[in-house]
Amino acid sequence: MKILSVVGARPQFVKLAAIAHALKASGDDHVIVHTGQHYDANMSDVFFEDLQIPTPDVHLGVGSGSHGVQTGAMLSAMDAVLEEHQPDWVLVYGDTNSTIAGALSAVKLHIPLAHLEAGLRSFNRAMPEEHNRVLTDHAADLCLAPTEVARQHLVNEGLAARTVLTGDVMTDICLMTAAQNADHPISLPDGVDPGNFVLATIHRAENTDDPNRLRAILDRLAGLAHAVVLTAHPRLVTRAAAYGLGLRQGSLHTVPPMDYPTMVGAVAAARAVVTDSGGLQKEAFILRTPCTTVRTETEWTETVDLGWNALALDLSLLPDLVDRPAPAPTNATPYGDGHAAAASVEALRAHLKK
Repeated sequence: MKILSVVGARPQFVKLAAIAHALKASGDDHVIVHTGQHYDANMSDVFFEDLQIPTPDVHLGVGSGSHGVQTGAMLSAMDAVLEEHQPDWVLVYGDTNSTIAGALSAVKLHIPLAHLEAGLRSFNRAMPEEHNRVLTDHAADLCLAPTEVARQHLVNEGLAARTVLTGDVMTDICLMTAAQNADHPISLPDGVDPGNFVLATIHRAENTDDPNRLRAILDRLAGLAHAVVLTAHPRLVTRAAAYGLGLRQGSLHTVPPMDYPTMVGAVAAARAVVTDSGGLQKEAFILRTPCTTVRTETEWTETVDLGWNALALDLSLLPDLVDRPAPAPTNATPYGDGHAAAASVEALRAHLKK
């Protein structure tokens, strides 16, 4: 079986790591196409090194641009790649422009398409990610759902016959990385102590493109009683500079983007997480660190239902949410037991025969 993976953004590299390891173990062929959507070394290259992912076979190098420009550049390059490699499956990941470009290229060339992390829904159609994931699910020949909630969304949309519940591959990598680095000390800024800091990431357009909203978020983080380690996503840095907003004020200790093992260690060592990242919400739950999400909705509703995540619908309540009492302990595993990648490979094999 020959699988061609299309990836381009930081969260996809983590998912790719799990699939790459599983395909190596099963002896299947694997072609990796990196679109170049994330091209900063700290957002791309370091993940391949730290997670032991094979070097991409193809690098499209599309770089930044508007959604249309970026997606169009990927599409214009993908046809030749797929025609050259002729995979049994094109596998796309998550909900980025790389996802929808890979999906459209595959279906136009009549190559079977599988969508990893299918069925997530925020029901916020203003999010570009929501368009990407819905369109990809409905184009796919096989939808690999990470959770029962995601599977039910696909059933409700008439996609039950092409849906398989596999678990979440990010759980595989998160648990493996946490175990491998359990005895490694976490590197933190001077004056920040393990167990007594808040880890924060802010990068989504709805939080960074409005200067008043971004100022309100940063002011509230800076005013927290505990040290805040803020990872500086390139979009956050650019927008803050344009608006004249300081990323080093009050409680804020701003650091460059972390490699994945360091991020997992930081989540495990933090007293709380504040984020607008989908993946980090889930990793905080897996590592049992309380999370506050700076969005009006989440695709990972299980984290909220189990009390480990809270939505900051009103920014004025952000400090109270961060300092809320610890949630009730839980043994729930809504994202699987760490074997989702192997289940995904077996689903690809079984449905290819059909």
